[in-house]
Amino acid sequence: MEIKMEKWLVAAKRADFDKWARDFHISPVTARILRNRGLTDEEQIDMFLHGTLKDCHSPWLLKDMEKAVQALLEAAAGGTAIRVIGDYDVDGICSSYILTKGLQILGAKVDTAIPHRVHDGYGLNEHLIRLAKQDGVQMIVTCDNGIAAAPQIKLAKELGIQVIVTDHHEVPFLQEDGRKKELLPQALAVVDPKREECVYPFSGICGAVVAYKLMKALSERVDSEALLDAMEEFLEFAALATVCDVMELKDENRILVKEGLKRMRQTRNPGLRALIEVNGILPQKLSAYHLGFVVGPCLNATGRLDTAKRALELLQSKEKTEAMSAARELKELNDSRKNLTLKGVEEAERYIEERGIHKDKVMVIYLPKVHESLAGIIAGRIREKYYRPVFLLTRGEEGVKGSGRSIEAYHMYDAMTEVKELFTKFGGHKLAAGFSMREEDIEPLRQALNEKSGLGEEDLIPRVHIDVPMPLAYADEALAEQLELLEPFGVGNPKPLFAQKDLIFLSGYKMGENKTCARYRVKTPEGKSFPLVFFGDLLQFDSFLEEKYGPGAKEALYCGNASLSVSVAYQLGINVYRGKKEMQFIMQHYC
Repeated sequence: MEIKMEKWLVAAKRADFDKWARDFHISPVTARILRNRGLTDEEQIDMFLHGTLKDCHSPWLLKDMEKAVQALLEAAAGGTAIRVIGDYDVDGICSSYILTKGLQILGAKVDTAIPHRVHDGYGLNEHLIRLAKQDGVQMIVTCDNGIAAAPQIKLAKELGIQVIVTDHHEVPFLQEDGRKKELLPQALAVVDPKREECVYPFSGICGAVVAYKLMKALSERVDSEALLDAMEEFLEFAALATVCDVMELKDENRILVKEGLKRMRQTRNPGLRALIEVNGILPQKLSAYHLGFVVGPCLNATGRLDTAKRALELLQSKEKTEAMSAARELKELNDSRKNLTLKGVEEAERYIEERGIHKDKVMVIYLPKVHESLAGIIAGRIREKYYRPVFLLTRGEEGVKGSGRSIEAYHMYDAMTEVKELFTKFGGHKLAAGFSMREEDIEPLRQALNEKSGLGEEDLIPRVHIDVPMPLAYADEALAEQLELLEPFGVGNPKPLFAQKDLIFLSGYKMGENKTCARYRVKTPEGKSFPLVFFGDLLQFDSFLEEKYGPGAKEALYCGNASLSVSVAYQLGINVYRGKKEMQFIMQHYC
C-alpha cells in the first residue's frame, strides 16, 4: 500500500499569549490556538469566545438589500404570484424553506420549485422559466443560485417575470485589460456578498445565510411577531446549511452555527426533530459533526437519488407521524447512497490506475455509468486519497455533467473560467464546482487544465497544520474542557492539533465490531505512559510500521512486545463512559 507523504507545519504566529491568557482567563496554549485561527486583537478574541447574534453584520450592508426588501413588500401587498427557486443540496433546500415560509408569514402568494438534478440540472434554466410563465408566476426569487443565470433571467424579463437573485456563489466575469469585469444578471435586485460593489464585511456566507439576512431585513422593516418568532427557526437552517455547504466557521459564521446548534438541540421543527431521532442522535449532544456527516447527508440524498422536494416537504411537515415516516425514508435513501458511493470510488480508482492519470496534477475522471448525483462525493473522496484537484464526470440526459473538488492551492472556479469554452455551463467556488459539457471535449479539458494548472510539486503534498508542539504529559482535563470553548469545529476552525516527537509504541489492540480502530499504549521520551486511540486507516498505519521497522513490527505491536518510535500529531478530548470521565489522546497523523 502506498503511504501518502505529508508536510507537517508548526504555526509560528506571534502575540502576547500570556497577556491574552490573563485577560480572557484561558491557558496560554488556548491563546496560541486563537492566534492560529487568524485572530490578532482582543476585540476579535472576545467576539470569538463570547460573540452573540448582536455581533453579526447588518443585512442592510448587502448590496441591493433595500431594493429586494421593497420589491418583496410590494409584491406581498399586491398579491403578486411569487415562486422561490432553490437548489437540490442542503443549502438550496434550507434557503428555499427560509424564503418560502418567511414570505408566507408576510401574506405573500408564494410557492417553491427546486430543480431536479437529472432533468433540470443546477440552478435556473429555460424550462423552469417557461414553466413559471405557464403557471402564472409574476416574480421569481432565487436562492443559492442565479448569479450565473444571466441568459435565463433575461428570458424571464422578456416574458414579463421580475427576478430577485439571492446567491453566494462567485460572480461570472470576463478578463478585460488584465481586470475582471463582472457579468451580473439584469435582475430587479442581485443580493450576493461576492459582488465587487458589495461592502458586506464577510463574503464567506452560504446561500441560506443570505436568505436568512433577507428575512432579517424584512423583520426589521415590518411589525410582525410571527416573523420575529420564525427567525429563531430560520437560524437553525442557516446553521445547518453553513456546515453542510462547507463554509469556513469564521467571523459571523461561527456565531450563527453556535447559536443555531443551541436552538436545534430543542428544535420545534417536526421534520428536523424526526431526522435527529431516526439517526439515533441525542439532541443535547448534537454538534457540527452531526450536521455535516449525519443530518445533512440525509437531506442531500433525496436530491441525489430522487427529488429534493421530498427533503423540503420533510422540513415543512406539521405532524410528528408524517415527519417520522419521511425521515425514515430519507435515512434509507442515504444508506443506499453510501453503498453506491463506495462502488463509485472503487470504479474511479480503477480508472486512475488503468489510465495512469495518478501522475496528472489535475485529475479528470469520466465514469459514464455512475449516477451523476454522486459525482461530487466521489470527487471529494478521490481528492482526499490522491491530494489533487478532481473533476469527476458522468453521462447525463443531455451530454456530460460533473462536479469538481479542489485543494488549498488551486482555485477551481478561476481555473474553469480560463477554459470556459469547453463548458456549456459551470459555476462554483474556490474549492468546489459543478458543470456541463460535451463528451468530445473531455480529453481537451484534461489537457488544458493540466497545462494551465500552475501547480508545483510542493502544492500536491498535503499539509498538516500543527497548532502547538505539546508533550502528552502537559495536557490535563482542565485544558481539554477549555478547548470546548472553541467549538463549533469545522472548516476554518479545525479541532486543535498538537504534536509530540518520538513516542514509543509498546502495545495495542484493535477495537470495534469490525476491528477498524485501535487503542495503543505509548511511552514518552521521559518515560511516562499514556493510552492513545486511532480511528483512521489501520491498514495504512500497519503498512507504515512494516515499511519503517521491517516485517514483524505490526505483530510485535499487537502482541505487546514492541518498542517502535513514532512521531504523532494528536487531538485532545474527554471521553465519558458509564459516567466516568477520561482524558483521551486521539492520533490523527504519524511519521
